[in-house]
Amino acid sequence: MENRLHISDLAQQTDTVSSTIRYYEEIGLLPPAARAGNGYRVYSRSDVERLQFIRRAKALDFSLEEIKEILDLREQGQAPCAYVINRIGAKIDEVERKITELTHLKVELGQLKIRAARLPLTDIEAKSCICHLIENQQLLPIDEL
Repeated sequence: MENRLHISDLAQQTDTVSSTIRYYEEIGLLPPAARAGNGYRVYSRSDVERLQFIRRAKALDFSLEEIKEILDLREQGQAPCAYVINRIGAKIDEVERKITELTHLKVELGQLKIRAARLPLTDIEAKSCICHLIENQQLLPIDEL
């Protein structure tokens, strides 16, 4: 691999669109790219590795702010692992909360589907509201799951 990459090369090697790369530079996730004599951005192998790290962290549902914090800690000479471990615990809690919410949503949608199947289509179409099924849906408290 060539040591100097254009943005299109970086995008291809990391499966990231060019506009995202420019955005990451703008918000400080990637350092400002060096510029060639013609003004084009030029990237190095370290930029490829950094962008791959960002993509992996995003795949684990780390926010851009969290990723920036991890990178900033490393750049300050600190190991960011304690921060990451702390965030992993919070992410597990968030996943559990989302699972509960999605389970609740599944129950509500199932109830709505059963009610919809019992209604004659002419009754549904004759209503003047936006959608009778949604407007008259009773929300269940989460503790009724």
